[in-house]
Amino acid sequence: MLSKDVFTITKNTPIARDVLEMVLQGPADAVAAPGQFVEIRLESRFLRRPISVCDRSGDSVTLIYKVVGGGTADMAALPAGARLDVLTGLGNGFDLSKSGDRPLLLGGGLGAAPLYWLCRELVSRGKRPTVAMGFDTAESVYYADKFREAGAEAVLVATMDGTLGVKGTVLDAVEDLNAYSYFYTCGPKPMMAAIARSAAIDGQFSLEERMGCGFGACMGCSIQTRSGSRRVCKEGPVFEKEELIW
Repeated sequence: MLSKDVFTITKNTPIARDVLEMVLQGPADAVAAPGQFVEIRLESRFLRRPISVCDRSGDSVTLIYKVVGGGTADMAALPAGARLDVLTGLGNGFDLSKSGDRPLLLGGGLGAAPLYWLCRELVSRGKRPTVAMGFDTAESVYYADKFREAGAEAVLVATMDGTLGVKGTVLDAVEDLNAYSYFYTCGPKPMMAAIARSAAIDGQFSLEERMGCGFGACMGCSIQTRSGSRRVCKEGPVFEKEELIW
């Protein structure tokens, strides 16, 4: 359910190269499921910034974002104590009921962020998730230790330059994708397309698209699926494997 509220920043610090962790405190009841996102209003920008929810605990919401332009640079400059106008309750999250006992979570870059809360929730349900993460370089890696602390059965890391973990993509870090009961993934389109081609098992994809409104009014994030046109912000961002066209 869409909600518009004011949150207070309690933390906004770098955790990897150009990547920051922001913790917000406020009315978080509408942040109901891993895989949802929020939209942040910045005084300096016309459009809100959509950011995936990394974690939620009580009235605390954790976001991870990368400085890639003026808007995220403005976010990075915000101090603890600053107040933000935030839309919450956006998007449909992951369906945990389909995970099976040994799900595989695959994240590329910032796509690893929404998998953290998912991992915690799966562990709390007695599942044994394996997490595989892909990054450009060791300086870009974040949250590997936190996934381990959350109870992941294994945490696999790949870097394109080989400076940490396996050299290559996230799929290079996974010995056999189809040895797992189910998969959940978020990251760059080429990565997820490769997963779609390689996976015989079922799974869910969390898509990243440019969003104007974040709640389905502007139609700017529409994609073509096997069921016709769908809005990533409204019908997604999570879609079943069989729905998507790559």
